[in-house]
Amino acid sequence: MACQRCGFQFNCICDIEPQLQSAADFVLLTHPRECNKDTNTGVLMTRALPSCRVEMWHRTQPPQRLLDQLQNPHYQAWLVFPSDEQHLAQPLTLPTAIDAKILFIILDATWQEARKMVRKSPWLSQLPRIAITPQQTSNYALRRNQQPGHLCTCEVGIELLNLLQQPQAAQQLQTYFNYFINTYHADKSGHAK
Repeated sequence: MACQRCGFQFNCICDIEPQLQSAADFVLLTHPRECNKDTNTGVLMTRALPSCRVEMWHRTQPPQRLLDQLQNPHYQAWLVFPSDEQHLAQPLTLPTAIDAKILFIILDATWQEARKMVRKSPWLSQLPRIAITPQQTSNYALRRNQQPGHLCTCEVGIELLNLLQQPQAAQQLQTYFNYFINTYHADKSGHAK
């Protein structure tokens, strides 16, 4: 029987799940097709970071809770997405006010879906963008057609923690992610690691 939390049948990874703190809040704006995929790495972030939550993306109904949060003057919101001609990525600036907090919105979807989400959600185009420049190549190979230079959701979270100057939290999430990747193959082939 599969673990109810991590979903693995032969190699439960719950005992190595870190409990991290972050100076930022994270919202995974998740495409509906991602919800039941066992290759989704966004769940690793929601398990490890109490400041990370999922909001479902719908083309005609933006998540009201997130829209309300974007109106809150105590949040400095960033859309984590590459720049284009109309929307240039900007360098991350940390808030100067004591009570201000950074809010990262990460699109939890395939790259094809993520591009559609941005194009079909005008409210996202109003947000400043931050683009991630990976320090290393992606270790994610659980889906076909991975593009060079693209990161999975959890790897984006790791890069953001590094940008926030939280290297210890980034390393702990990296270790958890690596363990997930290695365990995934063993578990799906029906073997204990």
